[in-house]
Amino acid sequence: MSRYWSPIVDTLKPYVAGEQPRIRNLVKLNTNENPYGPSPKVLAAIRAAADDGLRLYPDPSATVLREAIAARFGVQPDEVFAGNGSDEVLAHTFQALLKHDKPLLYPDITYSFYPTYSRLYDIEAVEIPLDEAFRIRLADYDRSCGAIIIPNPNAPTGVALSLAEIETLVAGHADAPVVIDEAYIDFGGETAAGLISRYPNLLVVQTLSKSRSLAGMRVGFALGQRPLIDALERVKDSFNSYPLDRLAQVAATAAVEDVDWFETCRHKIIATRERLTGELERLGFEVLPSQANFVFARHPDLPGAEVYAGLRAEGVLVRHWNKPRIADHLRISIGTDAECERLIEVLKSLPPAAK
Repeated sequence: MSRYWSPIVDTLKPYVAGEQPRIRNLVKLNTNENPYGPSPKVLAAIRAAADDGLRLYPDPSATVLREAIAARFGVQPDEVFAGNGSDEVLAHTFQALLKHDKPLLYPDITYSFYPTYSRLYDIEAVEIPLDEAFRIRLADYDRSCGAIIIPNPNAPTGVALSLAEIETLVAGHADAPVVIDEAYIDFGGETAAGLISRYPNLLVVQTLSKSRSLAGMRVGFALGQRPLIDALERVKDSFNSYPLDRLAQVAATAAVEDVDWFETCRHKIIATRERLTGELERLGFEVLPSQANFVFARHPDLPGAEVYAGLRAEGVLVRHWNKPRIADHLRISIGTDAECERLIEVLKSLPPAAK
C-alpha cells in the first residue's frame, strides 16, 4: 500500500484474467477464445482502413457499427451502445443503471467481474446461490432489489436459461433494470434482444470476442430502449468519448455483416463441444449441459487442481478456480477438433492419481 493511493484502492480485489503464457506448442483452452480466425471480410476491412485516416479521431458514436448491429437485431440505431469490449460496456452499466438504494442481485457462481465492479463502484450486492445442479432458480430472485444482472448462458458453468425464463425474470421486476449478459449466447442459447421493445427495464449485453473471433479488437455492445442507452452514453462521454478506434469499428462492422462466416464457425464449435462432452463422459467426468463455447467438468474421484496441473505439465491449459463448490471443476474452452483430441489424449495418459 502506498500513501499516495486513494482510499478505495486498498480495498479492491481486481479481476484476474485467464493466463496468457508464452509456451511453444501450447494447447490453449483457458480463455474461451474462438479457435477460428475472423472473417476474411474483417481482415480486408482492417487493411483498407489502415491508411492516412488513422491520424484522425474515430467516430465517437460508432455510427456505422451501431447501424449494422441494429439491422442485425431489428432495433433502432439509437437503441444500440458500442464500447471497448463488453467489459467496458458492463462497467458503464454498473455505474449508470445498477446502483440503487436496494441491492443488486447476481449469482454466487458467475462472471467474477460482477463483484469486482460492485466493489469499485460501491454497489451493495447480494449473491444468489445456484442450485445443486448449478442452475439459476428464478424463485430465488423473487425479492425486492434495485437491479439484477445474470449471464445467459452463465459463466463458468455454461448452463442457460430459456427465453421464456428470461422473460419471466424481466417481467417480474418491472421496477428494476435487468441486465442479461449474453457473451456466449450464440453457441446454443436464444437471445433476449427480441424482448427489448416490450420491456423498458431490459438491457442485453453482447461481445464480438467469442462467436465473431474478435477478442483482439475489444468490441462489445448493449441493446435496450433509448433511456437505458442514453444513460450509458452519458457515462461513456464522461469517461472516454472515443472508446472504439477506427480499425475496431470497421472490423466489427464487417464481422456483424458477414453472417455466413459467423454461422459456419459457431456451428463448428457447437459440434466440437458435443463430441468433447461425450469423450469426457467416457473418461468418467461429469459435464454440465453447456450452451457456451466451453464445458464445465469434474471427475468425481479426482481433485480439480491435480487434473489442471497434470494437463498444464503436458502443455494443455484450461481454467481452474480454487473456490467453494467449484474447486474440483475445470472450465475447458472449445478449441479445434485437433486441440480437443490432444486434451483427451493427455487426460488418458495421466497417472491414475490425476485422471
